[in-house]
Amino acid sequence: MAIKTAIIGLGIMGQRMAAQMMLHADYSVCTLWDPDLKACRAAQEIAHEATIAASAEEAMARADLVYLACPPVPRKAYALAAAAQGKAVFLEKPLGIDIDESRDLATRLAESGVPAAVNFTQAAGAALQSTSDAAKDGTLGALAGVDIIVTYAHWPRAWQASADWLRFRDEGGMTREVISHFLFFSERILGPLELVWGRADYPHDEALCETHVAARLVNAEGVPVTIMGSVGGAQPDRQEVTIKGSKSSRRISDFYRDAVSTGGDFEPMRPDPKDPRATSLGAQLDDLALLIAGKPSRLATVPEALRVQILIERILAGEAT
Repeated sequence: MAIKTAIIGLGIMGQRMAAQMMLHADYSVCTLWDPDLKACRAAQEIAHEATIAASAEEAMARADLVYLACPPVPRKAYALAAAAQGKAVFLEKPLGIDIDESRDLATRLAESGVPAAVNFTQAAGAALQSTSDAAKDGTLGALAGVDIIVTYAHWPRAWQASADWLRFRDEGGMTREVISHFLFFSERILGPLELVWGRADYPHDEALCETHVAARLVNAEGVPVTIMGSVGGAQPDRQEVTIKGSKSSRRISDFYRDAVSTGGDFEPMRPDPKDPRATSLGAQLDDLALLIAGKPSRLATVPEALRVQILIERILAGEAT
């Protein structure tokens, strides 16, 4: 039977996930909730058979799975409410903003025993699987480091305009929203990372999020990860993580575009999918169904997401070892 899903938070990601679940045989969207009735109605246009609930808790009651696409701050309360009802939980990233609150959330979700995962969108994708295999089987050779580069002309980007919270320092910013994905990717290849130093620069308006960020991290063997992010200037978006090895290196651009170099130009590993977002979300949903069935899954665990959150918040706070 299809996994009955409640979607809490019906902005960009909530609506995208609703659309993808409508195409996936393992899922049905049964209930929707968002404090914005207009967003609820827009999502119902996508998931025609779903009911708009009067509250988040009411939406959860009819579901097997609760997908949380709301902003970070209320996510903990909704996740614990879902777990209290015995529902599986799939959370958007970041896990949260406050580290102590997220540690408590991770502990309580583990104690609840419900299936839980965090939507780092590369987790079940071909690029991460292929790069991880290449690191393990020696194709990359000795790992020399990871470079993460993210640059935008504007933040938020045009397609994110409806998610106004992304431009504010309290919950938004490119470091939490984008660089966190590439830190997750890096930890899957290198293992747990430690922050050596990090710095973020902010505009004069103290309410707004960072415009520049830089950091250096290392794994247990001292392999470095270098981060550079910036906003401003006439330029196309650039989002890439390069895993550097002594024999070959891999560069993943725009979350899915996988290329290899043995010293020359980077060459594509495979053709681009016709619909990259649909391919990525479809793979995530395949593995989420495995998790709910009690089978091995490649999705980001809550402890992995907590580790990434701690690194991100320490970078934004300008900490150093």
